[in-house]
Amino acid sequence: MTELVVGIVGFGGMGGWHRDILGEIEGCRVAGIYDIKESQKKKAIDKGVRSYDSLEEMLADKEINLILIATPNDSHKEIAIAAMKAGKHVVSEKPVTLCSADLQEMIDASKETGMFFTVHQNRRWDEDFLTIKKIYEEKRLGEVFRIESRVHGSRGIPGDWRQEKEYGGGMILDWGVHLLDQILLILEGKKLKKVFSTITNVTNQIVDDGFTAHLIFDDNTEVIVEVGTSNFISLPRWYVLGADGSAIIEDWNLNGRIVKATGINETDVVPVHTASGITKTMAPRREDTIHVEDLPVVKSDIKDFYRNVRKVVFDNEEPKVKLPEVMRVMKLMEALFESAEKQKVIDFE
Repeated sequence: MTELVVGIVGFGGMGGWHRDILGEIEGCRVAGIYDIKESQKKKAIDKGVRSYDSLEEMLADKEINLILIATPNDSHKEIAIAAMKAGKHVVSEKPVTLCSADLQEMIDASKETGMFFTVHQNRRWDEDFLTIKKIYEEKRLGEVFRIESRVHGSRGIPGDWRQEKEYGGGMILDWGVHLLDQILLILEGKKLKKVFSTITNVTNQIVDDGFTAHLIFDDNTEVIVEVGTSNFISLPRWYVLGADGSAIIEDWNLNGRIVKATGINETDVVPVHTASGITKTMAPRREDTIHVEDLPVVKSDIKDFYRNVRKVVFDNEEPKVKLPEVMRVMKLMEALFESAEKQKVIDFE
């Protein structure tokens, strides 16, 4: 079996995660790491991992055929282009870079050198996302007219480079890159017509510590994507509305359900009595007119990302993360920033 031999640039949290994952995949091996911090170099050596003295030394190692970039976002472009020019394939952590113009330079370098270049959009393997995607594709709710996707926390932004604008900090780039990518995959083939967004600066005035994006697609599907870091009560991870039912996923543990109409005509609605009157419109359905289903949970294996990368490199397999998809997400994030700054709706596609 031909080996995918990986050099990891940046040995922080994600760099260490990649090293552990790659060690569990047949046909993949980590040759070593390079990090500008002496503490991270020592950490690697203590774990029995080779530490290169410079990026140039790593790129000169003929054994390495792929570079994994796990550095702060602002340095991805420079490292990726240097690696491809040195004859190495490249996997970049997300977001791949800070703007679409930079991404185009990286794509151009891939075309010029013939090196494979992709992005570690790891949350395409999240089981909550794959479950919602299955519900949508199988039309279990009938025609879906609204999708809500949220991630909420209450600790603000981590106290590292994610708080710095020049390093690509903020929640649109950190979490938006995942959630927007997921939505565009669910609604694959549909054009995104309108974008409106707002951002929050509750705990950080330099970068966005949260955002809400309203997206309208060409079939009038409405999507809300929201990230918050000052939410002490979290809203559901997913909430999907269709003509025949609704689906909810509460959390990462896939607690949730599907509730559907049974087709029985409900004629005797029992009014709800409120403090100031009654309502039939908002009264709950009778139990015999609804059906509750378990979620059709989809299992996944994140190692499939690197298995695919290896087959792309050696067997000409189709990449699971394609550059036009990455560019579309990058341009959508730019549209969110523009909309929030101008406080206006942006025409997207």
